Amino acid sequence: MKIGIIGGGIAGCAVAHLIARDTNHDVTIFEASPRLGAGNRTEWWAGHPYTFGPRHFLTQFTDVFEYFNKLVPLRLHSSHEFKTFVERDDAFYNYPINIQDIDRMPDKEKINAELKSASQNKEKNVKSATNLKEYWLASVGQTLFSKFIDDYNKKMWLVNDCSEIDTFSWSPKGAAIKDGERAAWSEAISAYPYARDGYNAYFAIASADAKVRCSTPVSHIDFENKAIVTETDSTRFDIVINTLSPDIIFQNCYGRLRFLGRDLLKVVLPVEQCLPDDIYFLYYANSEPFTRIVEYKKFTHHVSPNTLIGLEIPSENGRFYPMPFKADIALSNRYFDEMPDWMYSIGRMGSYRYDVDIDDSIKQAMLIVRDIKSASYSGPVPALDLPRL
Repeated sequence: MKIGIIGGGIAGCAVAHLIARDTNHDVTIFEASPRLGAGNRTEWWAGHPYTFGPRHFLTQFTDVFEYFNKLVPLRLHSSHEFKTFVERDDAFYNYPINIQDIDRMPDKEKINAELKSASQNKEKNVKSATNLKEYWLASVGQTLFSKFIDDYNKKMWLVNDCSEIDTFSWSPKGAAIKDGERAAWSEAISAYPYARDGYNAYFAIASADAKVRCSTPVSHIDFENKAIVTETDSTRFDIVINTLSPDIIFQNCYGRLRFLGRDLLKVVLPVEQCLPDDIYFLYYANSEPFTRIVEYKKFTHHVSPNTLIGLEIPSENGRFYPMPFKADIALSNRYFDEMPDWMYSIGRMGSYRYDVDIDDSIKQAMLIVRDIKSASYSGPVPALDLPRL
């Protein structure tokens, strides 16, 4: 059986590796850039390793962790903390919002009163919320919403008002307000490769038994002939696994799906470490243009008298984050409905799901291979059921 994979990022490489490992099928990867890995590939700036974003390995899937750890050994981060800066208080607090921080906030009495008021009809109001703003106001009240959520999400999604964001179940941070020592992802495994070049070895390992066609953009699918079409040729496959945005595959026939991009500002500082020991990156919930800063050395353990930080600025530069808006999701579903049962669409772009990360992409690959081995071919699988621990 011939299987064509469009895109050589984590999702494409994972499914290529698992198919080659568990079946005897012939696999070809088509990748537009000169190298595999996409945004998870480690690059270098002034001798410092970095990825586009922190790209830590965060998962609740024990089988995904065990699979990846055998191929690329992972260093666990058991004490990883998340903080956000609130300008009006000139203070850093746990992120997501943690109830233990409220007592040290200057307006704690007002916040506690709002939380008490919100709790009286919280379940009803949260359930009836129609947008992100209503959800957070019903969950934590006006003051915490304005401190932590409002400005951050407006710049994150380039909107004028959080009421424009009409979905709100996509955040991987969990509860609206948390308690306990670990602010975020308290049940997840947090890790990063030991290797100085991060995930790079995985892309070579995963593609070793596949035909790899780098610098080969895919223009579209010839659905009648089950063929992947590039600028130079057309190749027929029995199964196609897509990791690109579905509008590309259909040549934007229903319209172009919206994504947000990022500008990454890299800065080297003349200190060995600039953030406290257990803090790897910081969120900023105010009017500054960047959403967070990352100190890459915390993940990579790179040794240098200097440190590299990255400032992430939301922009229209690139197609990295699917938009969590009902109209965009409906448009993506229109494309998924057109996909035949011999085609899968996975990964963050391929699923058009903001909440799909490294571990989810690998889990999707595992489920596809299970499908192929059982000969069920239940594509398009744009939003696979991803059971948690």
